[in-house]
Amino acid sequence: MAAPFVTLSLNPAIDQTIELEALRPGSVNLARGATRHPAGKGVNVAACLADWGVPVTATGLLGEANDAPYRALFAARGIKDCCVRIPGETRTNVKLLDREAGATTDINLPGTEPEPAALEEALAALHVAVGKGTVAVLAGSLPPGLPAETYADLVGLLVEQRACVVVDASGAALSAVLDAPVLPHAVKPNRHELEGWAGRALPDRAALLEVARGLVGRGVRLVVVSLGAEGALFVTAGEAVMVQPPALAIAASSVGAGDAMVAGIATGLAEGLGLVALACRATGFAVAKLQKPGAQLPGRAAVEEIAAMLVVEPVA
Repeated sequence: MAAPFVTLSLNPAIDQTIELEALRPGSVNLARGATRHPAGKGVNVAACLADWGVPVTATGLLGEANDAPYRALFAARGIKDCCVRIPGETRTNVKLLDREAGATTDINLPGTEPEPAALEEALAALHVAVGKGTVAVLAGSLPPGLPAETYADLVGLLVEQRACVVVDASGAALSAVLDAPVLPHAVKPNRHELEGWAGRALPDRAALLEVARGLVGRGVRLVVVSLGAEGALFVTAGEAVMVQPPALAIAASSVGAGDAMVAGIATGLAEGLGLVALACRATGFAVAKLQKPGAQLPGRAAVEEIAAMLVVEPVA
């Protein structure tokens, strides 16, 4: 039976966030503390969807040697675990949280190349979970050995299954998706990722809007460009809006805020929200996540409260 929400994580990672008073490169840094969270963009999206209170299925690949944190996460959040286990460990990504600068430095390992049979099994599980009306989220990097066209090919197959496909990728994988004949329903690049595909700098709103509208003209129904503290640009065929997040203190970590936004986009698409409501929903997810460590939301009421106070600016 098809699930309402499905995420795919082909190269997940356990996030080890190390909190520093200030990051001093080339010096000995004394950590204030450290936390470990089972993650990966698709896993993070699934966790936020579960916190919102909707059924979600997680698919993809996990290392069998250290999958205990993932099993615990899926059980605690009520996420259906359809991930395929492969020999070895899921990679660990290190996040260096610099409190003085208010910035996070990521050190991401490449991951393990999956055997063809394991990959085939994981993609089969994805297709079994997807049906008409499913919102399928393809998110994160690809593991070594997989061609850049992997997501692009999956988009075509999932669209044939009448799923609503959301892609959050970067680099060659994103370029392949955006250059493919069958395009996803929605994409969420950040400025740097969109510049990489466009092949030029996009320094201002007008430049971002031009490229986003070009993608919409080619068939992507919703383009969301995340801009960090500047907010996000939401573009469809009929309108474009900017949402500026409120100046809230970050109590936990910015890690996973973009994944929370993707989860908010997914719920908005599933409910058929108009662009303004969807933009507020997605931004509300991202801002609410800032108040919590790891990939989690403080609850539906808190997200809705934030979304209600956001200011939406039409963009011409």
